[in-house]
Amino acid sequence: MEKYNYKKAKFFITVNDLKSLPKESLKEIAFAGRSNVGKSSLINTLANQTRLAFTSKTPGRTQHINYFSLEKAGIFLVDLPGYGYAKVPEKIRNHWEVLLSNYLQKHPPLIGLVLIMDSRHPLKELDYTMLNFFGATKKPIHIVLSKSDKLNNQEKTEVLNFVKSQLEKKGFTNFSIQLFSSLKRKGIDELETVLDTWLNP
Repeated sequence: MEKYNYKKAKFFITVNDLKSLPKESLKEIAFAGRSNVGKSSLINTLANQTRLAFTSKTPGRTQHINYFSLEKAGIFLVDLPGYGYAKVPEKIRNHWEVLLSNYLQKHPPLIGLVLIMDSRHPLKELDYTMLNFFGATKKPIHIVLSKSDKLNNQEKTEVLNFVKSQLEKKGFTNFSIQLFSSLKRKGIDELETVLDTWLNP
């Protein structure tokens, strides 16, 4: 299996509508999550860079789709706007809901979704909305439970079992799940293995 070097990820383009998505894209893996779950930190940790993905002190601030290119032409990691933050004006929120649902369901280069949830507060209503949007495509979903350094070993086991059983109850089959800590740099190898598996034909 070919291994990709995620540490060579570079900022490529930021877009605000579907017409602007890069035409040269062959394969994309999207990263999504509620505002403030540690999505930008995860991307920065994966790339071993401090400022690749923009971390805003104001949740809901990242209002664009950001593309990061890997060394191999046409392969992109895609950072989607954080969702579920109430202070975003309704007009902007509606624009994003339409844009994200179209992107997630109708964009052929998109091969998988990494869905980040705070390990202390997983499976909120909007997480299910995202799972249902993307689950309809039958493409794989990898759930990353972030901030796992805040849990003890028993709590880690419990949250993994809880999320797995809830998703199976809801009929999701094409998913995998892991714990992750940007602070302790735990879970990087596991995440890289999933991404490599998706990117290899």
